[in-house]
Amino acid sequence: MHEMSICESLIQVIEEQAKTKKFNRVKTVFIEVGPFAGIEIDALKFCFDIVCRNTLIESAKLEVLELPGKGWCFECQQEVNISDRFDPCPICNGFSVQSRGGDELRIKELEVY
Repeated sequence: MHEMSICESLIQVIEEQAKTKKFNRVKTVFIEVGPFAGIEIDALKFCFDIVCRNTLIESAKLEVLELPGKGWCFECQQEVNISDRFDPCPICNGFSVQSRGGDELRIKELEVY
């Protein structure tokens, strides 16, 4: 379950930002996750609640924005949304689609007080 180490890393980044930006508590953490990031969202939320205990994020809510997978179709020369790396192009049904996004995991926003 690598979601636990991901949550630990999130807390480290947020604590560094708290020192730099001078805030004490976090109300909400908004993150963006692509479908190819290899992250189980439910496991991430579960781990977040555990790892955040006794930190400045303890009572924070985790909001996950799931991003679409992106690909480039070499047959119809279009950028397309894909849900799996091996999906055919939704426009022309060709299988010459190269993944161009969807492995993102980033903090989008912090709601602090």
